[in-house]
Amino acid sequence: MWTLVVNCGSSSLKFALLDPETTDVPLAGLAERLGTDAASVRVDRAGERVTVPLPGGGYPDAFGVVLAELDALGLREQVGAVGHRVVHGGERFSAPALLTPEVLDAVRACVPLAPLHNPANIAGIEAAQAAFGDVPHVAVFDTAFHQTMPEVAYRYAVPEAWYRQHGVRRYGFHGTSHAYVAGEAARMLGRPLEDLNLVTAHLGNGASVCAVAGGRSADSSMGLTPLEGLVMGTRSGDVDPGLHDFIARQAGLSLTQVTAALNKESGLLGLSGLSNDMRELEEAAGRGHAGARLAVEVFVYRLAKTVAGMAVALGRLDGLVFTGGIGENSAAVRSATLERLGLLGFRLDPEANARAVRGQGGLITTPESLPALVVNTNEERMIARETARIVDRGV
Repeated sequence: MWTLVVNCGSSSLKFALLDPETTDVPLAGLAERLGTDAASVRVDRAGERVTVPLPGGGYPDAFGVVLAELDALGLREQVGAVGHRVVHGGERFSAPALLTPEVLDAVRACVPLAPLHNPANIAGIEAAQAAFGDVPHVAVFDTAFHQTMPEVAYRYAVPEAWYRQHGVRRYGFHGTSHAYVAGEAARMLGRPLEDLNLVTAHLGNGASVCAVAGGRSADSSMGLTPLEGLVMGTRSGDVDPGLHDFIARQAGLSLTQVTAALNKESGLLGLSGLSNDMRELEEAAGRGHAGARLAVEVFVYRLAKTVAGMAVALGRLDGLVFTGGIGENSAAVRSATLERLGLLGFRLDPEANARAVRGQGGLITTPESLPALVVNTNEERMIARETARIVDRGV
């Protein structure tokens, strides 16, 4: 039986049909710009890519395309479960969960913690349940992996009533990716995961670093929301909390507008004044664009500082893992980061680092170095595995 993995954004739906235990992906695709006249679904099947126009279409229409594609492949009846990425599970969920009405209500209760993400996840779940009503659905939470963080790592120094009454604490995100690449890194290093203390760096338009002790999250750079931590594509990462009131008064903005600017107009885009795409920024920096150069340098500096800080959570550092779109493809970012982390014992192998792009992973450090690796993340496969595990258990 196959597992359909679904990842819904505010106007997008990413899907993939997988066998949880193999590399087979007979169908995958991405629906974009849902709810607009430019909506379409890109479908990848059997080495062929087609685009289906879907003007004005929403999630139900996108799932209609998925159903038609499954019928064309003769695989509709072989879908045994649907796994959903859900961004925020709060403190309620420390593991994936079978999507019952009660669980879906609990996901709705987490909307105030992730107002940009959970509503889209819920809309996708409801549309998928209507399209695939006769198979189990499982929620796999970004935050669940980080529920092993100790209180010293997840509590903020704020009034306790904020935590007790409103859930104000650090939750962490990208948990599925961090868990997957930690396991793959252990396999590549030939060591048991439970004996390894790793820092994993998921670097993309959203970016976070995680301290993974024996396969369990010990700390994360992201906090109550995905805005905390590293510099990201359009997100600021860490700023002085007093900034909100200061810039609201100085610029005549509401707190909502300030938060929106920190989420959508900051980060690499804000620093460079040019782009949130690291590839464009590296090219522009090479041509002498001062803003692009500054954006890359700040990104690397904050990343290296955060990685070094995560070593404190581990006590002993056995390796560093780069993953995500930037982590897997930017040899320049990896090189600059490891140069700053030389005090921890990292020594770059320039040739190995240059090779580790476009799907090629592996060690990028010299034999005498503390190991740093590039590991290609596969959140869809991890979600499929977790979904199969929950369905098999019936919980």
